[in-house]
Amino acid sequence: MKRMIIASLFLIIACKEEKKEAKTVIEPQRIEEKLVQNHQSNEAEDAKKWLEKSIVDYFKADIGNGEKNLQKITTKDYFDYKMDATNVDLDVDGSLTEKEFQDKWKSKFDTGKAGVGIGFLISAQDWVNIEVESCDLKSSSKNEYVFNVVLRDDGFKAHYPSVIKVIKENGSFLIADVLQDEPK
Repeated sequence: MKRMIIASLFLIIACKEEKKEAKTVIEPQRIEEKLVQNHQSNEAEDAKKWLEKSIVDYFKADIGNGEKNLQKITTKDYFDYKMDATNVDLDVDGSLTEKEFQDKWKSKFDTGKAGVGIGFLISAQDWVNIEVESCDLKSSSKNEYVFNVVLRDDGFKAHYPSVIKVIKENGSFLIADVLQDEPK
């Protein structure tokens, strides 16, 4: 009888040890998931701060360096796309017709939201003081963040809503797309 009780105790202890092992296997996975979530939310917050600062800096910089400044904060594809959109049907070297623009870029961008014929982020030709009124994370995936952004110019009492996609590339953020409504 004593042997049976001792064997039962060993069996109970062994079962408890198995349960503990199972818990320790699950816990690191949960910790890792939380770390990944925290890293993603920190990255999204960093992307938001970068975007807000870049927008304000872009509009405060010397207008004569506009193209250079735009190149610094955008991907090469988006920069080329926006230059084409801005110059559609203008009498300048390399400008495209509306149809040529659509055909060239429709596979990479939503050309209906390109801001054809208008500048980067705002439809106005002039501004007084552009500020970021709101910048809210709409969605994110690995190294890609989409923000609903509203810019404000108190001098002209104007608001400019857009959706901006920011990507992280080679350790830095860049604007990869902007969906702008055409002016009415």
